[in-house]
Amino acid sequence: MSVILGLKLDVDTLRGYREGVPALLDLLDRLNIRATIFFSMGPDNSGKAIRRIFRKGFLSKMKRTRAVSTYGLKTMLYGTLLPAPRIVDSDPSILRQAVERGHECAVHAWDHVEWQDELDRMSPDAIRLSMGQAFELFESVAGFSARSCAAPAWKVSGDSLSIQDELGLDYCSDSRGRCPFFPVWERRRYATLQVPSTLPTLDEILGLDGQEPEEANATLLSGLGDGINVHTFHAEMEGIGQIDLFESFLRECLARGTCFSTLGEIVQSLGEKRIPACALEPGELPGRAGTVALQGKEMKA
Repeated sequence: MSVILGLKLDVDTLRGYREGVPALLDLLDRLNIRATIFFSMGPDNSGKAIRRIFRKGFLSKMKRTRAVSTYGLKTMLYGTLLPAPRIVDSDPSILRQAVERGHECAVHAWDHVEWQDELDRMSPDAIRLSMGQAFELFESVAGFSARSCAAPAWKVSGDSLSIQDELGLDYCSDSRGRCPFFPVWERRRYATLQVPSTLPTLDEILGLDGQEPEEANATLLSGLGDGINVHTFHAEMEGIGQIDLFESFLRECLARGTCFSTLGEIVQSLGEKRIPACALEPGELPGRAGTVALQGKEMKA
């Protein structure tokens, strides 16, 4: 069985969108690789992330990943001391370039920080409005409807899963796990397929247990197994400060004969295969502050 690697790029901030995405598009072009890109569409409120300061693991992650240099000082002030700029509206041509270069493009969020920090307190109407704004702007810019989305910080709720079902999407990538599955959240089965990220992210690895950047790629490569793998990377990290490290990872994958794929292509490849229904539940991961949606055990029909 071959090793299939789905590349999932999350765009969280204005700097990531305007600097990281163009650099990554050029890199992926040089290597003839296509990815799935999920765009945060609305305001960049990154400065409000300071509210997470008392969350377990937040400060240590900020130090390990050198957050100020990674994201930039202005980014760290957006939505607090500086106004929150609109991300895609700042230069819609960047999203259009991603589409024109053959990447699968879809929605990450309207307001990344609001979703990550407030989802548990958002009403169904507020979630529906947030998602609606993002999908509407995406269609206006791209010229077609997004067929998938990926929740910021892998945060979900029963309401967000229900609203994804209402949208009739092909799939979502909101979770961390091992294989595509239909989610069961608090004993309710939802209809939208989940394509989870199976590998750790670079920001989870860097500095953890003393790992240096050159060791991070070895950790990622050791996690690749036969069949479907999904790796999430970020416009702010791999697209700017760690782009050389990311290129080395991609080149090593190519040298090993890894088959790259978009997430949409992975879904299409499933065909008539049996897809399990699995529990989806909050849990913690090494190197990540807060909880994420984790794929749990398979549920009986």
